[in-house]
Amino acid sequence: MAAAGKENPAILATKKKSTTGRQAETSNPAGLPCVLAAGKKNLIDLPVLNEDEFEEQFVRGSGPGGQATSKTSNCVVLKHIPSGTVVKCHQTRSVDTNRKRAREIMRLRLDVVFKGDFSEVVVQKKESELRKKEKRKKANENLERKRLFKEGLAADSKPGEDPV
Repeated sequence: MAAAGKENPAILATKKKSTTGRQAETSNPAGLPCVLAAGKKNLIDLPVLNEDEFEEQFVRGSGPGGQATSKTSNCVVLKHIPSGTVVKCHQTRSVDTNRKRAREIMRLRLDVVFKGDFSEVVVQKKESELRKKEKRKKANENLERKRLFKEGLAADSKPGEDPV
């Protein structure tokens, strides 16, 4: 077990601490810059967001909420100019929170755009669908087993037949 404050030198060589201290910047094997996402333990190789590549707009939101929604421009529309990817975020009434969430969503979408099928988001989604499919298959097998068992019980206990 390593002493407190000491890390593996290989890990230290790849990590570069950012000025905020919240995210560590690194590069993946393909040489693309990526960022270790804060709070996303299982998503580590996400692309770095360059603010110069974004066009940000604040528009009026839609949906339920009445006057609070229709009079305030707290919906964030974020466009990544090089790829043309657009993200619209109106999850909360706070513009700051919506801006942060829009950037998180944009980071995930850009990961999919740049890496395609090798994106961590796509890989996790495929694994989740596979687990769901296996679970559904097991449930159907159990239902079939129960149905056959009940049919067997019903056949054994038919009235008028003597069990000899």
